[in-house]
Formats: sequence, C-alpha cells, structure tokens
Amino acid sequence: MTVLGAAGFATVGWTAPQTGGTRADANAEPTQHAESSPAATRPTYRAKPAPPHRSPSSSPKPSDKPSDKPSGKSSEKPSQPEIPSTGPGTFTTASGGSGTVGKGRVLRYRVEVEDELNLSAADVAVQVEHILADRRGWTTDGHSAFQRVPSGTTDFVVRVATPGTVDKICGQYGLETGGEVNCNVAQNVMVNLKRWLLATPVYAKDVPSYRALIINHEVGHFLGHGHVDCPGPGKPAPAMMQQIKGMHGCEPNVWPYDGDRRYLTGPAVS
Repeated sequence: MTVLGAAGFATVGWTAPQTGGTRADANAEPTQHAESSPAATRPTYRAKPAPPHRSPSSSPKPSDKPSDKPSGKSSEKPSQPEIPSTGPGTFTTASGGSGTVGKGRVLRYRVEVEDELNLSAADVAVQVEHILADRRGWTTDGHSAFQRVPSGTTDFVVRVATPGTVDKICGQYGLETGGEVNCNVAQNVMVNLKRWLLATPVYAKDVPSYRALIINHEVGHFLGHGHVDCPGPGKPAPAMMQQIKGMHGCEPNVWPYDGDRRYLTGPAVS
C-alpha cells in the first residue's frame, strides 16, 4: 500500500485477481500488507487543505489531467495542519454517488471520514472518484470497474481516519501501523490522516499526487496485488512499491499504468 483536496494536482501524478482479502502496506503475512513510517524505522506494515467543494454526485470522466488548477502562489509558507492523534472511531459517509468507470466487474465502494475532523467527506469522495477514474489507474487492467455509492452493499470502503483509529482498525487484523501509515484490511482501505494531509518527504510539495498513490496502492492490495521493488535506476516507481521506505533509484510515480497504458511493475517482494 501505500503505510498517499487541494485545488491543483501537480507535478508527478496530476499533470491533471481476487478482490477482498486483508492487506496492508508492509512485509507481513501473505494476506496482510501495511506501510512503514517515513523514517523507515518501523516494520513495513500496513492529508493541504481540502479542494473547493464540488458535488460528489457527479460522475467523473477518465482523464490524464485534473480539472482543477492552482489559483496562485502564496508568498507565505503555509503552516502545518494539526493532526489529532485519535478520534471517536465513528464515521460520516459521503452522500451521493458516481457513475461506473471501467469495464468488467463493478466494485461498489463508499467514502467515509472520521467524525470531528476538519475534513469534508464530500471533498474526499471527489478526489477518490477522480483517482479511480484516471486512465492511468486500475480500470486500465480491463476487468476492474468502480462505482461510488452512499449506502447499501459495498465491496470496499475508503476511510480517512486519525492515526489512532487507523492503528485500532488495522491492529484488529494483526497489523502494526504505528500511528504513521495506511493499510488495507478486509474491506477497509484505511487512510491515515497524517499521510493524507502531509504526504511523505518525497511528495511533500505534491500532496495531491501522494493521495493518488495511497488510493492506488491500497486498492491495488484489495485487487490482489502484492508489493514490488524498484525495477531499475531512473525508472518510474511502481504504485505497488513501498515508496515510503525509499525510492531506491526510481523516479516518483503514483499510477499503476503509464500514459501509454503500460503496467508499471518491478521484481516481486518476497
């Protein structure tokens, strides 16, 4: 996984088989994956202000570029957002839904944000919709389709939560996320608020792109993809690479496929 809004999707990513299982971004059991911390001192188990509000009920159209652009540059360095260490453990679900993107089996998902956070579930839902609809995303595999729903039966749930709540939910499946990283366990794509707002040092100036990496990495685990390593110096880092642990000579990249729809991968991590 990755243990990846803002008005603009910048530089790296936004120049805009079996589902289920228990995964997180780390070297854990075959059915689990979790990311390590940016300092890479923990085992590898498996948030920039929100964008202008847009209705999450509109269906995103696949594109290689985002529809939003930065409104301008500030002469003052923005302050770091405050990250609560934990929250109530209850969630608000984004209302509305999206059309279906992709071909093949339609995977229905919800987007939820933990209560008492200064984060709009509707805004998060818009970002997730556009990430999953991007032509460089998982729909390019030819058999994965996605549709966001507000209720009813779902295949997976994207949940943005405080570090403590992520730790609790991931820990229920034996994963140590250490207050730092994301995970995919069962139907839960758990997104650590710290990573959603701050990204990692490599992506600190391009937080929206790191959000795409979070979603692509963790949904990739849900789809059955495991971790891979850097394929070689100067090559794009695969989305399923644990980039939070280091780039190992690879160039930053947040998408499973490139602009020519070629799958970006590397040697499997045992």
